[in-house]
Amino acid sequence: MLTYTVELGPQKEGGYTVNVPVLPGCISEGDTLEEALENIKDAVEGYLKVLAKHKRPIPLEFSEFRKVEVFKKKQPGRTRNFVNA
Repeated sequence: MLTYTVELGPQKEGGYTVNVPVLPGCISEGDTLEEALENIKDAVEGYLKVLAKHKRPIPLEFSEFRKVEVFKKKQPGRTRNFVNA
């Protein structure tokens, strides 16, 4: 079984658009969140079948998203690193 991160976004006219960032151009939609998620599964399977048919590498995703706290009270002994914008 392969697992991919998807990005969901509401459409102005209603429903949802969903895409798979690691699979360029792999996009689908649905009237509900659940429908959009089911539709993207079909789109990903089709995308991967085409890659396999043309003997292209199957992109694997090893990334993980985590939440981090910012502007938290500084703890003694820790330094701050800021990036100049």
